Amino acid sequence: MSSYEIPVVHETALSKSMVFSDIDIQSRMSVARPDELQFEYTRLMMGVLLFQPQPKRILMVGLGGGSLAKFCYKHLPDAHITVVEINPHVIALRQSFCIPDDDARFQVVQMDAADFMAQTEQTFDVVFIDGFDPRGMPEQLGSTPFYSDCHRVLTSGGVAVANLHRFGKYLDVYVDRISSVFEGDIWAIDAPGTTNCIVFAVREAAKDRPLTFSRNKPTHMSQAMWDEVLPSVARVFLATKSSA
Repeated sequence: MSSYEIPVVHETALSKSMVFSDIDIQSRMSVARPDELQFEYTRLMMGVLLFQPQPKRILMVGLGGGSLAKFCYKHLPDAHITVVEINPHVIALRQSFCIPDDDARFQVVQMDAADFMAQTEQTFDVVFIDGFDPRGMPEQLGSTPFYSDCHRVLTSGGVAVANLHRFGKYLDVYVDRISSVFEGDIWAIDAPGTTNCIVFAVREAAKDRPLTFSRNKPTHMSQAMWDEVLPSVARVFLATKSSA
């Protein structure tokens, strides 16, 4: 018998949600727009485009309802995406949440992400860390060895983006560990109106190439993508300037 929690799917005429309890919604999908990012914290995580506008290889820790995975699969067609999810019951719901089948540029791996990170010899431009179970974030996903492995698998200029609980009792500990591993090249930003704190950590940030931002749509992005992430990318940019 599996020791993993079985998520429950709640459906309405407009949306579909994945939950582990009556308190926390793990993921939510618009029925009409299944690739849309429904939560502000996921849009804020896409602020990674400020640092890596056109990532070629993306690693995601935690599948959930596949919000980030679907968004990146649709809007970053040149990126290869690997998603690591430990819970087979979550993976079993991928079709229900319109998550793409595995193909040449998309793969879902059932594995403990800490083990995957420690063992992989692949490198990535972006690592998204959004792994939670009914009890919160597993201890191994907040450990110094895990963050060190995240740093190791990133390319130069690569970015780790971690979703943390902003009111969690270990938030400062996790941020300090990330800061130590990445030698201070990090920014922690609270997602407005949520319990999420998003941490951006850059490997070998280029000090001679300051971050720039324009409200004009980058030529490589679709208008739909830019409209969805523009406010959040701007928020991340302002946060980097205020902490400079």
